Amino acid sequence: MKKFFWLSLSLLILLSCNQADDTPNQVNDLADSYIEEYFTTYPELAVLTGAPDLRPAELSNNSLAALEKWHTKQDSMLKQLNAIDASLLDGKTEAVTYGFLKNQLESTIAMRGCNIELWNVSPTFTGWQNTLSFVASSLPVKTQKQREDAYSRLSQLPDYILTEIDNLKEGVEQGYTAPKSGVKAVLGQMEALLNARVGDSPFASIAPDDAPEFRQQLETLVEMEIRPAIVQYRDYLRDEYLPAARSEVGVSANPNGAACYRAATRYYITTDITPKEIHQLGLEQMKLIKNQMSAIGERSFGTSDPDEVLRIVKTDPEYRFESREEIVSYAEEAVERAEAELPNWFGFVPDLPVKVEPYPSFQEKSAPLGQAIPPAADGSQPGKYIINAYQPKTQSKAGFESLSFHEAHPGHLFQIYVALEKEGLHPISSYFFLSGFGEGWALYSERLAEEMDLYSSDVSRVGWLASEAHRAARLVVDSGMHALGWTRQESIDYLVANTTLTQNQAEAETDRYIAVPGQATSYMVGALEIRKLRNEAEDAMGDAFDIKTFHDLVLEDGTIPLVMLRDKVERWIDKSE
Repeated sequence: MKKFFWLSLSLLILLSCNQADDTPNQVNDLADSYIEEYFTTYPELAVLTGAPDLRPAELSNNSLAALEKWHTKQDSMLKQLNAIDASLLDGKTEAVTYGFLKNQLESTIAMRGCNIELWNVSPTFTGWQNTLSFVASSLPVKTQKQREDAYSRLSQLPDYILTEIDNLKEGVEQGYTAPKSGVKAVLGQMEALLNARVGDSPFASIAPDDAPEFRQQLETLVEMEIRPAIVQYRDYLRDEYLPAARSEVGVSANPNGAACYRAATRYYITTDITPKEIHQLGLEQMKLIKNQMSAIGERSFGTSDPDEVLRIVKTDPEYRFESREEIVSYAEEAVERAEAELPNWFGFVPDLPVKVEPYPSFQEKSAPLGQAIPPAADGSQPGKYIINAYQPKTQSKAGFESLSFHEAHPGHLFQIYVALEKEGLHPISSYFFLSGFGEGWALYSERLAEEMDLYSSDVSRVGWLASEAHRAARLVVDSGMHALGWTRQESIDYLVANTTLTQNQAEAETDRYIAVPGQATSYMVGALEIRKLRNEAEDAMGDAFDIKTFHDLVLEDGTIPLVMLRDKVERWIDKSE
């Protein structure tokens, strides 16, 4: 009997060890499956995330039926993930993969209540016209096979556009609509697309100079198929959708709007915080930033009034650009300066080419100030820093250095390059972007740039603080519009009064916040968390604190939920004591 007991106990221990040994494989297999399923469902997005392009000749099926199939797959994967004993992953890199995937699945499933696919008339990066333009510009077209794949993918665009009309019609039936202001902005983009030369279309201009036949093929596609679909989309928006669109800008006006906003802020920030807390945090940060701006104003602009400092750098012709080319050159110089300084602040510095280029002309009027496009996984395309060069003589130089540090180095593109090249990191946390960490890191980088001595003048330092003020303002106006009853004009007025944004920029930014509820709140919340963690580490470790080690620790796992970042840094601090 005793022998049987010990044999049974040994078998249980063996089974337990086998389960523990297999658990990391289960997590990795599930993460692999998520990547494959996601980029099979949304194949074109691979070229914007650095992921392998699994179906290079295909465009997403954006029908509601296809979306429902994706939802079923997500539900199944979350059920499988929840069946895994996460305690068996302690101390293993797969714990990061597990936490990332769990957040990804839970937060996206919670976002379903927004039903964004039913009202996605968006003048910013979530609109099809913007996303697919960037997809087109990122397609590899060097070889004949690549050109055939690109043509096949773009040839599916007309059906995609017409399906968007079907989705919006269903949204109207269910009471989900976009606000009129956003619809009008998108109508302006449609007119710009239709009025441009065919050869300048973002879907034709990708043809290289040495491929005239391919260019002709694309121009014919644009003229005969894509433009007629855009005309139908424009006409539907103008004649049917705009009269039905909501007048209120906040998502609270849609069914389940309050719950949608809470889910959206949780999705983007990756931590729980109420709309009122978001709003109050923005007001508090604005006050602190203006105090810092006053000190610079007294030193360099003859006034301690932060509003007067902002007025000076926004309106004085001395601080404005003369041409589009000057804007691009100014940004390029800032990127080069930052790149040279990186080894003094980071232990791991990968190869990180950056191409600076302006937005396509049809987008620039309503585009944000800038954005980063990740490099291709195979190295065929470098990381891109897209900058808004619209009406250069109206744009202040003040914010363009901080914008460059935010979008390129040491911000987004640097963080992306680190994630793509870091050995042992599951690609799920480099292919998918968590805004709370990613935007938080980029905003943290703007303040870090001051420590790195990257700002060339007090004008640019005012621009950096104005950039922080901009992110604080986002907390105020995003929560204001979507949860507290603010109007679009109140948001525009607040942005103009408290940042260096021009009237046009404030309007474009406001329309962005309206179209993508909650996303704009992630910047300041994320940056404050990283700064807080650094302060805690410095206080606990004293002279033993090393900034390179801290930065490498923060970046080594790609973009992770803020709760996971806190746990990781706290464990690092504990080990040092």
